[in-house]
Amino acid sequence: MHLAYPAVLAVLLFCTGLYGVLARRNAILVLMSVELMLNAVNLNLVAFDVWLRDTLHAGQALTLFTITVAAAEIGIGLAIVLLVYRNRGSSDIDRLRDLAERPDGADAEATKRQPDTEAEATA
Repeated sequence: MHLAYPAVLAVLLFCTGLYGVLARRNAILVLMSVELMLNAVNLNLVAFDVWLRDTLHAGQALTLFTITVAAAEIGIGLAIVLLVYRNRGSSDIDRLRDLAERPDGADAEATKRQPDTEAEATA
């Protein structure tokens, strides 16, 4: 097997995931794109492990660790996204500029900028 085939596939997967992270606004789709990028890395690890004929199979062992970390990351990430959705009513990343809770009835447009100095407050 040539190394070029899985390497090109991994590059395509990684670029698709990178586009998803940069272009998407939904937090769930961003998490899915990050998982796609991690799977591209896993594909490269296994392909290079087979190509180098490593007797310890270090690439495959590292892939198992990467899969474990990715599973933990997606579990925590989904929990955070669900809590944000429950509190804010949206999982849109552009609307989640800050994680501070606002008092009930206060919109982002309704809150005004506080003056920096006393001169601005009196003017």
